[in-house]
Amino acid sequence: MYLIDSKFVHENLAYKDCIPAMREAMIALSAGRTRQLLRSILDLGEGALFGVMPGGMSEAGVFGAKLVSVLPGNFAKGRSSHQGLVVLFESETGAPVCVADAGAITAIRTAAASAAATDAMARPDASSLALLGYGEQAYTHAEAMREIRDIKDVRVWGRSRDRAISFAQRLKTDFDMAAVAAQSVADAVRGADIICTVTAAQDPILERRWVSAGAHVNVVGSSFAGPAEIDNELVKDARFIADSREGVVSQGGEFLRAKAAGLVDETHVAAEIGEVFAGKAQGRRSADEITLYKSLGHIVQDLTAAALLKEKMEARSFTAKLAGGVQ
Repeated sequence: MYLIDSKFVHENLAYKDCIPAMREAMIALSAGRTRQLLRSILDLGEGALFGVMPGGMSEAGVFGAKLVSVLPGNFAKGRSSHQGLVVLFESETGAPVCVADAGAITAIRTAAASAAATDAMARPDASSLALLGYGEQAYTHAEAMREIRDIKDVRVWGRSRDRAISFAQRLKTDFDMAAVAAQSVADAVRGADIICTVTAAQDPILERRWVSAGAHVNVVGSSFAGPAEIDNELVKDARFIADSREGVVSQGGEFLRAKAAGLVDETHVAAEIGEVFAGKAQGRRSADEITLYKSLGHIVQDLTAAALLKEKMEARSFTAKLAGGVQ
C-alpha cells in the first residue's frame, strides 16, 4: 500500500494531467458509470466542517472514500484549509492500495475541475480573471486558469485589504501574473471574463448587477446547503451548469436560496458539466450569455486524482528497482 504525502501530490499531480482527468471523471459521473453517495457533512461550528465522501469507479477498477476536515482560516497560518485522507481500494481484491493527502489533492483537483469547466464555457478570448478570495483555492485556481486561457490580468478581492495586496504580490512572484488587489467586489469583477468565487462567505458577496455580459463564473466556496457566495439574481440570470444535478438540488447553497425565493426551480439546472464535456448538452450558447459552473466537488474527482498519483508512485518504485538491479 502506497502512502502519498502532500509533497508528492504537489510535485506529481500536474494540471496538464489533472484537468483532462477531471473532464473524464465528470463525463463518467454524468453517464452513470460511477457510484457515489451524497457527501455527509458534520458542522463543527465557526466555519469548521468534517466530511465523508464514499464512491467507486468500476471502469478504473477502484473504490474508496475521502475523510476531510475543512478549516477556512488554516491557509493564512501556513496550513491547508482541507486536511484528511483519500483512501483508494482496488476492486478485484478489495485491498487498500493507496492512502493520499486529501488536502493537497482537494486543492489541485478542485481547481482543475473549474479549469476544465471554464475551458468548455468561457469565451475563447477570455483573458481577465477575478478572484474573490485569497486562500488556497484562490491560489490553485489562478494557477489552473493559466493552463486553459491566456490570462493577461488578475484582480483579487478579500475582506482584508492587506492580505489581498500580499496575495496579489504572490501571484506576481510565483506566476508572473499582472495581479492587483481590488478595493471592492464590484471593482474586482467589472469587465472580468472569468470570475472565481473561492471564499468562506456565509452570505452573498457577488451581485448580478456587477457581472458583465459574456462572463463565466465558477462558484466554488460553498460546498453544502446554507452558505452562498452569489445573489439570487445571478443564479436566475446565468446558464446554470452543475457538477452534479443531484448534489446541487440537495446541497447547493446558492441554488437552494434562489429556489426558496421562487426565482428558479429544478429545471433551471441546465445540465451537468459532464454532459457538456461529452457534447450531450450545450454550455455557452452566445457570446453575451453569463455562464455559471457550480462546484460542490465529488469523490470521483478525488479517486481519479489518487489513481493518477498511485500510477506515478508505481512508476517511481519500478524505476528505483531497476536502478537497484543495475547497481
